[in-house]
Amino acid sequence: MTRSDERVRAILMDLAQARGRGASFCPSEAARRMGPDWRAHMEEVRRVADLCVAEGRLVMSQKGRPVDAATVRGPVRLSLP
Repeated sequence: MTRSDERVRAILMDLAQARGRGASFCPSEAARRMGPDWRAHMEEVRRVADLCVAEGRLVMSQKGRPVDAATVRGPVRLSLP
């Protein structure tokens, strides 16, 4: 994992913990914390979020239902397990 990946993971986990259990956030919130060119960071944020989901650190959902990070398309939300 690169330093940038570690930074993204820290941001994702900070957002999740700030929301607490039962609340979710959009991955774009993490990208926005990385700077004004946040759209350029979305792919990295999504990739690191997928890793966090695989490790059991986060849950990915779509329309309120858990989804498989490897196959989901479209907007997703992240939350603590």
